[in-house]
Amino acid sequence: MNVSRVVLDTNVLISAVLFGGKPRDLFRLIIQGRIDAFTSPALDREFRDVLSRPKFKLTAEKCFLIYKEIETLMMMVFPKTTVEVVRSDPDDNAVLECALEACADHIVTGDPHLLDLAEFKDIMIVTPTVFLKNFR
Repeated sequence: MNVSRVVLDTNVLISAVLFGGKPRDLFRLIIQGRIDAFTSPALDREFRDVLSRPKFKLTAEKCFLIYKEIETLMMMVFPKTTVEVVRSDPDDNAVLECALEACADHIVTGDPHLLDLAEFKDIMIVTPTVFLKNFR
């Protein structure tokens, strides 16, 4: 059985951890080992930064515990290629770079800049709902 290789955009990862719904359903598949999830140093930094925003009202200790748990589930890749595909939000290019390095099948995101691409170098770019529908 081939395991899907995915890159979760930060918005999906934050939703999975803090809010539930389809992103959490997707995250359960990662925990079960049915999906391999990848991150990169840039995405890792972004996740840490977003998680620690005051609007989420998490203590530094809680952020650390969440981060450590995520760290055990995500495989780190170090992109060697840079891309400049998303000009309206250049930070989104880090997601594409991570997916390329990881040889990902899918990027799962809620970001319209990425979703508008639909596909990047044979990597499907979908919402959590679409991914789960096609996965099952």
